[in-house]
Amino acid sequence: MIHADRTVHRRTDVHDADLGLKIPARYRHDWALFADWCTAAADHRPIPAAPETLALFLHEHPAAVATQRRRLSAINAVHTRHGYQPPGRTETVRRHLDTTRASRLDRLGRLLLQRAVELPTTGWPSGLFGRRDALLLILAATGMSFTDITRLRRRDLRLDGNTPMVTTRAGEQFRLGPDPETGDNPAVEIYRRWAEIQAFLDQYPGTHLLRHHLTDPIEILVDPLDAEQARQPLLCPIDRWGHLPHAQPMTPQSVSALLRAHLSGQVPIRRTLPVLPQDDTGVPVESDVTLSSGYYDRGTAARHRDLEALEDLTDVFDEIEARTDALLQDLVGVLEGL
Repeated sequence: MIHADRTVHRRTDVHDADLGLKIPARYRHDWALFADWCTAAADHRPIPAAPETLALFLHEHPAAVATQRRRLSAINAVHTRHGYQPPGRTETVRRHLDTTRASRLDRLGRLLLQRAVELPTTGWPSGLFGRRDALLLILAATGMSFTDITRLRRRDLRLDGNTPMVTTRAGEQFRLGPDPETGDNPAVEIYRRWAEIQAFLDQYPGTHLLRHHLTDPIEILVDPLDAEQARQPLLCPIDRWGHLPHAQPMTPQSVSALLRAHLSGQVPIRRTLPVLPQDDTGVPVESDVTLSSGYYDRGTAARHRDLEALEDLTDVFDEIEARTDALLQDLVGVLEGL
């Protein structure tokens, strides 16, 4: 029976000789339109196609929403069939197809940016929470899904001149550009402040020196990331003592809860606590505790084990992708009720 089904499937395929692809017959017309436009008019690769290429194709071939969705289905199906990420399942394309949704997200994005720039950047532990939450808010302002935000690693956000660029695991890029009217781009400083925290912890693990740094900041050089640092989550949870587990990412549920709290003005108040001054030398006092020779090796091995264990959670995150999209719609509803 399985053999018979495969035979029927092959008979309904159309062979694309130029690209060496087998195209399901029901998609051949829409795929041919896209492939011809890519090669003849736009000088782009039809497969694998970038989301920006697909968005440009839809822009240059206006049609009814039902027609555009059919074209997306065809292009996504061909990509999936040949082992590539479907380019139509990205925020770039969704915004192009649904202008109403795009308008709502733009309004939400402006509000999130406003909230982000108002958060504290110094003081303990208020500055620590403020710096992390500010970056979380501007990432959410792009329309990126909660799951994609939690999957970001430190290597996935970089500065391109005066513009932070984010690349998701699926390869979709988000540009945190400047304000078109003023030219200001607070996203740059928001990112740098959080990168400074992570760079400080790379050099001085633990919270004792970090609390002094947030009370009386010193200049921190953000060096190029090594392989282990690059794989660390971009955003991690913070407990009430200010501890940040490098290898543990935030969950989509915690991201959703934080965004709701910031939009509704119900964020827990993080009072700035007094910090005892360091000694007059300004040099960290070395502890008298003698560590065993294998102390750092055991710690490094534990972090590697944690990283490998958390990588297995990607399958779980895939299952809740639909739920996070629904939560985003709820956030839009909160915005409209403000």
